[in-house]
Amino acid sequence: MHDLHARLIQQRHAFHRDPELGFQEARTKATVAGILRGLGLEVHEGAGVVGILRAGGGNRAIGLRADMDALPILETSTHGYVSENSGVMHACGHDGHMTMLLGAAETLAGDPDFDGTVVFIFQPNEEHGLGAQAMIDEGVLERFPIDEVYAIHNLPGAPVGQVSTRVGQICASESLFEIEITGKGGHASMPQVGVDAITVGAEMVSVLQTIVSRKLAPSSSAVVSVTEFLTDGQRNVLPGHAVLKGDARARLPEDRQAIEAFMRQIVNGVAAAHGISATVRFNTEFIEVINAETPVDAAVRTARAAGLETIPDRPPMSFSEDFAHFSAAVPGCFLLLGNGEDGPHGQPLHASDYDFNDALLPIGAAFWAALVRDRLPARQDT
Repeated sequence: MHDLHARLIQQRHAFHRDPELGFQEARTKATVAGILRGLGLEVHEGAGVVGILRAGGGNRAIGLRADMDALPILETSTHGYVSENSGVMHACGHDGHMTMLLGAAETLAGDPDFDGTVVFIFQPNEEHGLGAQAMIDEGVLERFPIDEVYAIHNLPGAPVGQVSTRVGQICASESLFEIEITGKGGHASMPQVGVDAITVGAEMVSVLQTIVSRKLAPSSSAVVSVTEFLTDGQRNVLPGHAVLKGDARARLPEDRQAIEAFMRQIVNGVAAAHGISATVRFNTEFIEVINAETPVDAAVRTARAAGLETIPDRPPMSFSEDFAHFSAAVPGCFLLLGNGEDGPHGQPLHASDYDFNDALLPIGAAFWAALVRDRLPARQDT
């Protein structure tokens, strides 16, 4: 195990030095595919990389997913494996996620004491919510049918190796919206002549906040945030055009749909009151991650059997994850693995000095292997 841990650390650091953005993971994909082939797995390359490991004659199959992409962040860490691709960084731990899954593949390939098929899924572009769907659109679930699917994400601030998950919704949806306002600009000294887009836009920003405070139940935990306000105004020119951009989060599909409906109602109403036009574009990039009961029970059972601190009913997370597309198609479990509470391991995800905790590598690899043995138990000779 010590030798495996050392190899995993070396591999994780290599991934960290050479991060690649979503749908640009060419070198990463080549490395992953090469390692899997070296272990004797059947390998398929497309938008992502899929490795197939079979044992026994069982017809059940489970999928294990890791993400591969990095973020457009300039790293400020001082360790010895800082990103060599300036402005790109593994600031979310995908380097560790890949490495843990590769460690599990090595463990299971060396001791295939299970009965069925393991589909190792290495997906691109998780950060923009496009990678899982790209693989699904390629037919990954038709070519390699699975009965269940699982994913691990590290969690800074939680004790090292702590496993937490829950049945039902665990990650929020993310919808990006853009509101375009077309008024009538004019001279700053004569506002009565036109309809300036800033005044209308400011009113919309204010009223949009009533969606969460007055339209949805207080328990919804929904968020509507206007993050950009762009106009064509100048120092003495009232703008005739403005664009509001923002982000909406929801824990339930019906709340997400309600947010969009109320947003359109508010924008159209405010625009009509001022006698101008406005349009709304509302694009859901991440749907909600919904965990199924049977996979969650299996993950909790495996974690407890491994002696890991386990929280089986953690509160839902506010961040989004495109594992949602896999778990919408197949019963799944998304679980969180504590990354540590101090230093770079406790820094928030996406922080420029965040670092995945190497102590998790053997823990995650062993968990994956144990989960496979739980879900695809080897037949006992009689």
